[in-house]
Amino acid sequence: MIANIIILTGIINLILGVVVISGARTEKGKLSFALFAFSTLVWSLADFFVYKTHSAIFDKLAYSSAALVPTFLLFWILDLEDQTKKRTARISIGTIGLLFVILPLIDNLVISNIKPNGITGTTEEVGPLFIPYMAFFVLTYLIVLIKLVKSHRKSSGEEKNRYRTILIGFLLYGAGGIMFGLILPAMGYEKFTNFDVSCSLIFVGFTTYAIVQYKWMNIKVVAFELLAIFIIGASLMEIFVADTQGQRIYKSAMFVILTTLSIFMVKSALNEVKRKEELEVANNKLETANYRLEMANQEISERKDQLQEMSNNLAKANEQLKRLDRAKSEFVSRAYHDLRAPITGIKGYVSLLMEGSYGQVPPEQMEVLKKTFSITSDMSTLTEDLLTASKLESGAMTFDFKRHRIEDICRQIVDTLYPKAKDSGLYLEYIKQKEPLPELLIDGPRIRESISNLVDNAIKYTKTGEVTLRLERAETSSYKAPTILAEDQSLSKDNVGPVVRITVTDTGIGIPKTEIPYLFARFSRGKDTSRLNAGGTGLGLYVCKGMIEGNGGKVWAESDGEGKGSRFIVELPIEPQEEIQ
Repeated sequence: MIANIIILTGIINLILGVVVISGARTEKGKLSFALFAFSTLVWSLADFFVYKTHSAIFDKLAYSSAALVPTFLLFWILDLEDQTKKRTARISIGTIGLLFVILPLIDNLVISNIKPNGITGTTEEVGPLFIPYMAFFVLTYLIVLIKLVKSHRKSSGEEKNRYRTILIGFLLYGAGGIMFGLILPAMGYEKFTNFDVSCSLIFVGFTTYAIVQYKWMNIKVVAFELLAIFIIGASLMEIFVADTQGQRIYKSAMFVILTTLSIFMVKSALNEVKRKEELEVANNKLETANYRLEMANQEISERKDQLQEMSNNLAKANEQLKRLDRAKSEFVSRAYHDLRAPITGIKGYVSLLMEGSYGQVPPEQMEVLKKTFSITSDMSTLTEDLLTASKLESGAMTFDFKRHRIEDICRQIVDTLYPKAKDSGLYLEYIKQKEPLPELLIDGPRIRESISNLVDNAIKYTKTGEVTLRLERAETSSYKAPTILAEDQSLSKDNVGPVVRITVTDTGIGIPKTEIPYLFARFSRGKDTSRLNAGGTGLGLYVCKGMIEGNGGKVWAESDGEGKGSRFIVELPIEPQEEIQ
């Protein structure tokens, strides 16, 4: 009975060692714990044969193999503390352990005078190194106990529970070993001495439970391995308990057959488990991907709703801005219209005074009236420009398209402004081609006002030299879109086909290239205003551009640089564009 318990302890420890080494999810402490479990098997086998054969050789082997247990136990503690890289500690433990494994095999050092005993298998006397041998066990178990207590205190959560379970198993293991190995023999109960090896089963069992309970092992793999190991273990035990030689041979053959079948069964089961685990991992990944995709779709949907809400708010704000802009334009148009009447009245009365309609005006008063008339004229021009600009912005500007001869319009402009050019000491020249130009479908007064503004500006900004108004036909447009301000974008399509080109050239102050983009902007007279006519409003060219483009034409400026004069070019299509028909 005692022998069967001993061998059963070894087989169970073997099974648990195989379970741990094959099923543990982490490498930390796996091999050293399995070696500890296997060393208890060797110790159990030696005790079994001591009990069965009463042999001194197996008694020495029992003492020798017993020293393996604390050695591998210390290795395991080092592995749990991640001290596998401390080679010095491992070499020292291994050397000392190997020493106490060898010493019992030498006669009369640890034990001596070994004799058969019907109760425990053998009896022996202690040798001179027995106390150091026992001190090795005691010191080793104290070190392991201290390490486990420290690890338990430092850990938390599931790891703390795992260390608590291992610590309880170790304390029970130590208490059982002391009870069966020291206390009971001292009290005269020697037949229980061999149970000290069986106490190792308590520690191995608790530790294995801790590993399984706290998710340190692959339980699916362990289940198949346990079944196979129990089958192999049972058949192996049958060999040891067989009564005759024939039964041993038969049970040995069955052991080989069952072991072979178990190996194939485990392999097949492991492959199946592996496939299921791979499928489970793939499903988990798929679920994770689907979850992330769902979250991404949800976020996209939320962003889409936010963008839609922003778009709706922008649309509402834009519509409100349009209403405000229309209201502003209507207010400005009404205000400018109301201002035009009194300014026109003042200008008329001043003109009558200057003509002597209300009596002779003294010379000193005449100068004042002339200045008043000039200022009033500028105010009138400003009012007209503001009114026109307001209409252009609001889209309220209307055009009266009719057939006009552009030569006649240009001749009227030159005749009107010739006296002003002469008074400024300038020569105003009008050049046109000999062949008559076709009539253009345009708003004559708007075109006349625009070209007149360009010629008038040329006279203002030219101190000496001449101003030329050239009229010609061109088969293709020479317009190239300049780099201009964002608000000064073209209002019409590029001219395609033959055009009438009107060029106003002067020998005046010229235009730096950096200022050209600003010329046709609203309220702009160029960046360097210090050299320009201080009386300008900054609306003339803006209004001019709007009215020319409203007639389907183009207008732009060119200059060779500061002090080298400038050219303002207007192109009007000979055939009207669709939008003005």
